[in-house]
Amino acid sequence: MKIINFSEQHSIINQYMAEVRDKEYQRNRLLFRNNIERIGEFEAFELSKTLDYHSVKVETPLGVSTLDVPSEEVVLATIFRAGLPFHQGFLRVFDHAGNAFVSAYREYRDAAHEEVDIHVEYLATPSLEGKVLVIADPMLATGGSMELGYKAFLTKGTPRQVHVCCVIATPEGIDHIRKTFPENTTVWCAAIDPGMNEHKYIVPGFGDAGDLCYGEKI
Repeated sequence: MKIINFSEQHSIINQYMAEVRDKEYQRNRLLFRNNIERIGEFEAFELSKTLDYHSVKVETPLGVSTLDVPSEEVVLATIFRAGLPFHQGFLRVFDHAGNAFVSAYREYRDAAHEEVDIHVEYLATPSLEGKVLVIADPMLATGGSMELGYKAFLTKGTPRQVHVCCVIATPEGIDHIRKTFPENTTVWCAAIDPGMNEHKYIVPGFGDAGDLCYGEKI
């Protein structure tokens, strides 16, 4: 499995990360969502370099231009609800891609919110057979929701290549992907944080991505 961690290199992504982590900056949901989208756009651009390409001829008003364009079919997948703005960033780059959606939510088994179950209820996706599957979800914490989402998508075909894209990952989440996803999977992330607290939130992280994008839930 290959891991691309953008915090190990100099790029504008680090500026966006500094802003989304800032608890004062987070007060403005619009700015927070916009930066999550922009991180998605930059990850998508870098991922686009790994696709297979073929040459096409395009007729212009003054002649013919030969260009290399992607030859693979891409399906962008995300997990409701936190993944929506991140997914939109990818869609701005891969505007011809198919789109897949699955719902996954946490359900705590104890009053202290330390024992967590994850449930999947909704699935909508095109066929994935032989395609490049890009799963965009901002937080890769335990990896449990990513695994369940992936298994739900697999009911609609086996992709040729899988990319797991997130804003922040943990070593535990990456290890879980290594154990449950195909060997040739690539994980893309803007940062890898040390771990999680007792409630399974990434630390230092930036909090609950869904709440910061769309407001608190009951």
